[in-house]
Amino acid sequence: MLILLIEDDPAIVRFLERGLAAHGHRTISADNGEDGLLMAAEEAVELVLLDIMLPQLDGRRVLERIRLRRSDLPVLMLTARDEVHDKVEALDLGADDYLTKPFDLEELLARMRALVRRSDQSWSARMEFGDLKVDLRSRRVWRGDRQMDLSSREFALLEYFMRHPGQVLSRQQILSAVWDYSFEPGSNVVDVYVRYLRSKLDRRGEPSVIETVRGAGYRFEPPSGV
Repeated sequence: MLILLIEDDPAIVRFLERGLAAHGHRTISADNGEDGLLMAAEEAVELVLLDIMLPQLDGRRVLERIRLRRSDLPVLMLTARDEVHDKVEALDLGADDYLTKPFDLEELLARMRALVRRSDQSWSARMEFGDLKVDLRSRRVWRGDRQMDLSSREFALLEYFMRHPGQVLSRQQILSAVWDYSFEPGSNVVDVYVRYLRSKLDRRGEPSVIETVRGAGYRFEPPSGV
């Protein structure tokens, strides 16, 4: 998952970057509100960790403007303030959750997982890209008129790709999201399951819907035709 850190304390940024990377997440960061707002609007971030006290544009204003541009983007506020009215204000402005500094990394990760699950529940039960259709409730997949049988892991992998069209996803990101734990370095489980999916989804003579990005991972390229 790509996470945007909007935080002006370098020590906290380093702590978050190391801790999140160890759990398979990528981060980008801004040390002021103006740059953070720009990155939230232009980058394919999936979650924002937002400090309240920021230079140039404080966290409250950043949050308000994020909600105008990306209403469904999960935002978790980080602040040294522990007063009830501060928490209420942040939630009323559109924050999805609130965590007071100092905080434990494991608690932060648990809150992030909860926010992502909540965000995922708002997706439509049916996803379509060209002639590729997925019904999330019945867990059925079609390519054109042909229905395909996928294992539970293959289905989870396809769903993850379809939620991130055009985005380069590293093997570690995929492991963290689909398998929810890490394999030993050098494990090829992601590559194996990508081959399984390609064998079922791809059409002979057409580009694969899952493109290999050398040295980086994989990218889902939605089929455009019917």
